[in-house]
Amino acid sequence: MSRGGPAFPGRPRSGQYGGMSSLVRPRSDRVIAGVCSGLARRFGMKPLTVRILAVALVLFAGLSLWAYVLMWILMPNEE
Repeated sequence: MSRGGPAFPGRPRSGQYGGMSSLVRPRSDRVIAGVCSGLARRFGMKPLTVRILAVALVLFAGLSLWAYVLMWILMPNEE
């Protein structure tokens, strides 16, 4: 396997689709697990906006806490 190629052949490389990066948890800019930062990076938003929205959803709809934990488990770390 070459160094420049993707780790998984079917997996898109970062920034492949319209400048959007793939959904990964970055190693930097983490507060808890990097889920909000990864979502913000993926959808072109500010991480603080996503974090505030996540906290509001947890306070007003507790089910989102389980969604956060599930995404923490399923989202891969940035290489």
